[in-house]
Amino acid sequence: MGQTPEITLYVDVVSPFAYEAFHILQNDAVFRDVKKTYVPIFLGGIMKMAGNTPPIRIKNKDKWINQERNLWAKTFNIPMKAETPPNFPPNTLHVMRAMCGIAPADQEKLCKLLERLYHEFWVNHVQIDSPDVFGPIFKDVLGAEEGEKVLSEASSKGKTTLLANTDAAFAAGAFGLPWVVCTNAKGEKEGFWGVDHFGHVARFLDLPNKPGTNNSGGWKSLL
Repeated sequence: MGQTPEITLYVDVVSPFAYEAFHILQNDAVFRDVKKTYVPIFLGGIMKMAGNTPPIRIKNKDKWINQERNLWAKTFNIPMKAETPPNFPPNTLHVMRAMCGIAPADQEKLCKLLERLYHEFWVNHVQIDSPDVFGPIFKDVLGAEEGEKVLSEASSKGKTTLLANTDAAFAAGAFGLPWVVCTNAKGEKEGFWGVDHFGHVARFLDLPNKPGTNNSGGWKSLL
């Protein structure tokens, strides 16, 4: 018997496709028995290191990319407002530094915070890049004492960790989000980019090809 399949997903709350990938991994039964690790990074840093151009700055693609995110949200029943958040894209450097204050091993708390921030930004269109806004969210999710501690370390520990995480994502092959690094039962490792490649992710990990009960229609788009 081989090892438990593993997925590392690099995330930034500014990325709608990272949100969609996160939602699928968290909620679809296909990935139920996979060990999942979420790593906060700064998407702007990855784009700069890779020499990548943001899709919204490319003519025609700026319109297509919005249709694309709505298509996958509908396909997998992911809560997301059809309209783009005002002043998109925000600079998420500070909120992602704060998120890096959570210990990497404490994935449960990280997941709860990601769920809340993604929902606030992509469903409620709350401007989560502002410390005045994301600060109370951290305290609400983590508790006042721990939330305050995490926020206070954002400019020191969080800054260093976010830089290291972003460098690690780039070293792992990332040039945008969502970027996932998968390890199958044989110990083989491979990286994949994009929600539209999750069918290949499932094949590489040799996961059961029966889709989740809530998202059964979605997998027809990928398999």
